[in-house]
Amino acid sequence: MSIMLTEKAAGEIKRVMTEQKLPETSVLRIGVAAGGCSGFQYSLGFDTTTDSAKDAVSDQHGIKVAVDKKSSLYLDGTTLDFMDELNQRGFKFNNPNVVKSCGCGSSFSA
Repeated sequence: MSIMLTEKAAGEIKRVMTEQKLPETSVLRIGVAAGGCSGFQYSLGFDTTTDSAKDAVSDQHGIKVAVDKKSSLYLDGTTLDFMDELNQRGFKFNNPNVVKSCGCGSSFSA
């Protein structure tokens, strides 16, 4: 799998899924899209369908994760973590393929 979830990220995703009353069949869809000031930005959302021809699907800490094959090229070796600190709260992508990112950290180039 091109991306790994930490237990902390999986816990937060489970909390959000419960809070939003998402169906049991929901998957976490992670991807990369063109945009942002550095060329690419991450996409993170929920989906109810996957396509075995286009998606790599894995089960991590009780969360089904789907990544489309194009995005897998940019996400290989990436870890998705969740930060809950005084000055930072939210999901954080630790991507070893990033060669440059913007000042705010929301977009990157690889």
